[in-house]
Amino acid sequence: MYDIKHKSKGLVAHGVSACAGCGLELIMRNVMEVLGQDTIIVIPPGCAALFSGFGKETALKIAGIQGNLESSAACASGIRAGLNAQGNTHTKVLAFAGDGATADIGLQSLSGAIERRDRIIYVCYDNEAYMNTGIQGSSSTPLWASTTTTPAGKPVARKNLIGIAMAHDIPYAASASLQNLVDLKKKVKKAMETNGPSLLHVHCPCPTGWFYDPKYSIRLAKLAVTTGNWVLYEYEGGKVTVNYKPQQLESMDEYIKLQGRFKHLTPEKLEEVKSEVKKTYDRFVEKNC
Repeated sequence: MYDIKHKSKGLVAHGVSACAGCGLELIMRNVMEVLGQDTIIVIPPGCAALFSGFGKETALKIAGIQGNLESSAACASGIRAGLNAQGNTHTKVLAFAGDGATADIGLQSLSGAIERRDRIIYVCYDNEAYMNTGIQGSSSTPLWASTTTTPAGKPVARKNLIGIAMAHDIPYAASASLQNLVDLKKKVKKAMETNGPSLLHVHCPCPTGWFYDPKYSIRLAKLAVTTGNWVLYEYEGGKVTVNYKPQQLESMDEYIKLQGRFKHLTPEKLEEVKSEVKKTYDRFVEKNC
């Protein structure tokens, strides 16, 4: 019998078939490194479904299911309830879903799980569109970014997912990025230790959907943070803490120029994008909660 434990390090197998330059595998490996084997995972259809595999094949050495696109939080809540009924309070329950399956289609079930205070960990990897099904725009797609459903650019700004969770007074929520994996793992640990629902919103640049050379994935992840496009912060105990506040934000020019999804921008729309980013960033810093 083939023994996978001698063929891979950690809880994620080698040779996962993500696109070249995709940060999803890095996110999964770092999340699982913290959570450990005593974890049950729920994955909906989407890019992350390559980890749950097909049939008896899987890329993960933990128990899990692939559910429906809209019900990741509900499935995780049901698993948690079953474990609780058995007296099992030690096994972690993780929902791992993209922005479309979280901020759009799965928002209702996530809202319910937070309201009930179900002790689940929810990780949203955000590549800012429905990348698995044809690069359609999602509510996480940024202002004026081009997708197959918004070819001239999305005319409205992105949804504030963590803000919605904060309105529920979620016990713990945080944003994270490939830009700082140490920060990501610290936040996963906090989520794991939270007595109630926790949400991690992780930025995940996508070379396929953003139309850039795969070698620039980490560079773009860093630029997203240093330009203010992706703010690193936490909501804990009713208080917001911004984790990274540079003295001065970097220019967005390189961040925009590297991505084909912004190549259609006129100077006026480019200034609108920059203004929206600065306004959102300043709102967090002014709270400095």
